[in-house]
Amino acid sequence: MAEVVVFHHGHGLTSGVREFAEQLRRAGHTIHAPDLYEGRVFGTPEEGAGYAESAGFDTITARGTAAEGLPAELVYVGFSLGVLPAQMLAQTRPGARGALLFEACVPISEFGGAWPEGVPVQIHGMDADPFFAGEGDADAARVLVETATDAELFLYPGEGHLFTDSSLPSHDEKAARQVGRRVLGFLDRIT
Repeated sequence: MAEVVVFHHGHGLTSGVREFAEQLRRAGHTIHAPDLYEGRVFGTPEEGAGYAESAGFDTITARGTAAEGLPAELVYVGFSLGVLPAQMLAQTRPGARGALLFEACVPISEFGGAWPEGVPVQIHGMDADPFFAGEGDADAARVLVETATDAELFLYPGEGHLFTDSSLPSHDEKAARQVGRRVLGFLDRIT
C-alpha cells in the first residue's frame, strides 16, 4: 500500500477533503493530511485565496514541508491550491512514488524544468472550469503529459472547480466517483 500526503485546496481542510483522504485510508493506504491553513476553513474560494495571499503563498507552500518528517517514498496529492506543495515535492523531493493533481497544474519549469523520471502523475480537471481550463493550468498539464514518461490527463465535462470535494456546491458526484476509481487504480498500480 502507498503512503500518501494530501494537500487541501483554498477553502481549507474541508470535510470533503477529509472524506477523500478517508476513502484512500479505507482502501488500505497510509494518509497524511496537513492543514496548510492551521485550522481555518473558508466558505468561499475568494476568502481562502485572501487568507493564502495575506499569509503568503511561499508560507503556504512551506507548510507543505510537513512531509519532511515522513519517509521519502510518498505519493503527493494536491487539490487546486494544494497542487503547489504537492507538485513541488513530487518534482524536487527524492524518492517520490507519484503525484495526483486535482483542478490545477503548475508549469513544470516552476520547480526545476523537468518532471522526474520514474514518477507517475495523474492530473484531473473539468474541461470548462474557468480556473483550470481558463487560467493556463490545463495547458501546463498537457505539457507535463507530453514530456513525462508516465503521465495522464483526465478531463471531465463541466465547469465546476473543486468538483471532487463533496462538501462544496461545485461537487459533481458522477465525475468524483470516476476520479476515485482512477485514483485507486493509480495507487494500486504503483504499489
